[in-house]
Amino acid sequence: MALIGVFDSGVGGLSILDEALRQLPEHDYIYLADSINAPYGEKSSDWVASRSMELCQYLAARGCDAIMVACNTATAEAIAHIRNELSNIPIIGVEPGIKPAAMQSANGIVGVLATEATLKSDKFSALLATLPNCKFVKQAGAGLVPLIEAGQANGEETLELLAEHLEPIQDAGADTLVLGCTHYPFLRKAIRKLLGDSINLIDTSNAVVRQLKRKLEAQCKQLNDGDQGSIQFISSKDAELLHQMAHELMQSDLTERSSQSQLVSTFR
Repeated sequence: MALIGVFDSGVGGLSILDEALRQLPEHDYIYLADSINAPYGEKSSDWVASRSMELCQYLAARGCDAIMVACNTATAEAIAHIRNELSNIPIIGVEPGIKPAAMQSANGIVGVLATEATLKSDKFSALLATLPNCKFVKQAGAGLVPLIEAGQANGEETLELLAEHLEPIQDAGADTLVLGCTHYPFLRKAIRKLLGDSINLIDTSNAVVRQLKRKLEAQCKQLNDGDQGSIQFISSKDAELLHQMAHELMQSDLTERSSQSQLVSTFR
């Protein structure tokens, strides 16, 4: 079995962890939330790159066999450098699912809701350049991450702000919406309330975990069907709150793993 590190600026990466527990429940996980510095999307590229490298080095030092950079902003700004520095273990990143969105869109108009840093990154621009026949309506979701971090994913303030951000996408006639931040899958209920079921929502958590699975199989990591590994929650701010929000936001049943979980809040 493998020890898998998952890190994000806060609770957004729990959407990736949730999918990993569904597909690969037998492994052990460390979830590292840098909540004291959330959100990353409004910070400088250099800061994000440096901090992301620091977090991955910390997880590697804890003995992780693979690391999931469960943050779109960190992936865009730092993934190449992290892979170069930690070349002995698989580093799996996340990026907005614009390719599957373009394939699934019936009218060729796709909305992309992401952080400002992701939308302005060279990596994202390079992705867009590969799909010239699709119209992408880019929208920064400023202010949404702090509300999700505060446990207000379905609150009225979040709904009002989300409506403002989705208006240009809706006005453009998009039939598909890319959730370009790992926090945003937790807004599914609110998005459906605003846009109904007519718009197709795209997030890449399933594909990201499938890539992790391929990397682990290449390492010949043992898979014991039916087993459930442990989860260690680590936060740079409040591990107890992180653990509480994991229970609230994730669909996976964490109760059976609770006796194996540890809470550590000393990382800075």
